[in-house]
Amino acid sequence: MTEKIVKVVNRAGIHARPSAILVQATKNFKCNIYFEKGSIKINAKSIMGIITLGAAYGTELKIITDGEGEESAAETIVKLFESKFEEE
Repeated sequence: MTEKIVKVVNRAGIHARPSAILVQATKNFKCNIYFEKGSIKINAKSIMGIITLGAAYGTELKIITDGEGEESAAETIVKLFESKFEEE
């Protein structure tokens, strides 16, 4: 299992477009991928799950990956957050 902490740095937060980008990026990984915000844990391959997190600017999320390709999946997601989903 791999865990990483990311911070939402794009001003608009995680809305529909970044959610779709995340789902697109995670769908080809065989491992389980989750986002955790406080006590809420959702499947990162679910666009509705991601949107319902309500991750606004400045929110910290924990990425949890488990299984085949977990390190690569976690790094891919971290890079998306760091690039602000190419919105800015």
